[in-house]
Amino acid sequence: MSLLAIALLGWFLRGANLADVWRHVRTAHVSLLVAALAFVSTTFWIRAFRWQQLLGPIGPTRFRTVFRSGVIGFAALSILPARVGDLLRPYLVARQDGLPFTSAFATIVMERVLDLIAVLSLMAIYVWGFADTSTWNPRFLIPIQWSAAIGGLVSLALLWAMWVLASHPEKIERLVHSTDRVLPRPVALRLGELARTFSSGFAVAREPRAFLFALLWSFPLWIMIASETWAVTRAFDIALPFTGTFLLQLFLVVGVAVPTPGGIGSYHEAYRFGVTSFFGAPNDQAVAAAIVVHAIAFFPVLLLGLVFMAQDGLSIGRLKTLAGTARDEEQEVMKSDEVPILRSSRR
Repeated sequence: MSLLAIALLGWFLRGANLADVWRHVRTAHVSLLVAALAFVSTTFWIRAFRWQQLLGPIGPTRFRTVFRSGVIGFAALSILPARVGDLLRPYLVARQDGLPFTSAFATIVMERVLDLIAVLSLMAIYVWGFADTSTWNPRFLIPIQWSAAIGGLVSLALLWAMWVLASHPEKIERLVHSTDRVLPRPVALRLGELARTFSSGFAVAREPRAFLFALLWSFPLWIMIASETWAVTRAFDIALPFTGTFLLQLFLVVGVAVPTPGGIGSYHEAYRFGVTSFFGAPNDQAVAAAIVVHAIAFFPVLLLGLVFMAQDGLSIGRLKTLAGTARDEEQEVMKSDEVPILRSSRR
């Protein structure tokens, strides 16, 4: 575990009565925890289905490959540093189904953008449509309202940016080529090729029907993620309205973005801060719920990922090697005159 994760865990547990925390864990409503597990399991399938739609314009893929690669990648995020799981997911799919790695990696970026659009949109819906702001700490009210308004605008800007990348890859390439005024010409040309190939990963945005399909599926995905958070929170008798999870998810996304393995410490503190600051949860209940909501969100995909790794003969050391190979593929793009295409190596 990293020093940052240890420090954040210490901050998260400050002031908590561990005996009371354990009591709250033991008395949580089991039926709601089981429901939370079902919601988490559903997210695996939705993520794989949506990712396959994003990969479609690049080349044909098998759902089994997409699903297993996604699970292994998310498991790697929990056990390996530097978010190498985000490199492993497209690398495994590209290697097995013969796709360009750079384009496949671009779909991961697109996934993140779609996720951000869904999270920001749901937050704005809650803050401006459902929130009882009279119970909020006044010093948080205006920043959150401004964040919700800005979030809506950012969502529109991200949609526009993806459309530009998808619709004008040649223009993007020429724009990057123009950096030869400040960079050596061979470097500028290779960067342009990389930019064009990366832009092709956004190809689904050129197909309004397919893009709308992927965008719309982002909302059921995040509603399922919110459902897991809500079910666990209610299992600890914390009065969180379902729509309140739309705000809470924003804090959890920030917590996951902190570079600790599996969001350890940062995810816990983000949850604790959200439910105590906006929904009046007592600290010990919030700490207990944070530990369980993190466990249910991360451990199932970690365990399933380890099973898939064992079936495919992938050790943690092998994953590190593959992650290094994926990084080498990115660097190779910069060094070669042609964008490399990863050939299929089906098992």
